Amino acid sequence: MFNRNFAALILFFMDRIKVYDKTFVPYIPHDELMGCIDKVAEEINRDYAGAEDVPVVLCILNGSIMFTGELMQRLNFPCQLVSTKMTSYVGTSTTGEVKQTMPLTASLKGRRVIVTEDIVDTGLTLVALKKILEEEGASDVKICTMLFKKDAYRANEKIDYIGKEIPNRFILGFGLDYNELGRNLRDIYVLED
Repeated sequence: MFNRNFAALILFFMDRIKVYDKTFVPYIPHDELMGCIDKVAEEINRDYAGAEDVPVVLCILNGSIMFTGELMQRLNFPCQLVSTKMTSYVGTSTTGEVKQTMPLTASLKGRRVIVTEDIVDTGLTLVALKKILEEEGASDVKICTMLFKKDAYRANEKIDYIGKEIPNRFILGFGLDYNELGRNLRDIYVLED
């Protein structure tokens, strides 16, 4: 998929970008994203103030790397970073099937876990992930997402921390991708109508 013509795959225009065959327009600027992360960090810091254990921040790769990195810089209690990789998307659509493509990087037995997601839409990934974390013996699981598509959500899992609710539209940037491109964009873009 990647080749030496990478520069030709993402074309920047004045107010839009083209990735492969899709055109995206600006949607959420970087400063607004930082404000959302500040808000979530304040809530988490309040809830974990005085923690005597070391909670785990579980980064769901690859999409939530940027969000998790920014969030961790704002947390004011000792925490451990653990990762796993879950996939369910191909192109702009969910396959409806969630796979864990990389195992957890540490044991979570008896640990409190804060799951960090870039975006929650249908909730299928959360249902599969909660099952994995129960099997791993996590003592408590909180869900934290940068973005939440409330209209697309079909699961019953509680979302504990939400940076921003957005409509059910396809977006990329700041960790979110379209066929593995666009994650490095500072702002978030939305698929042009």
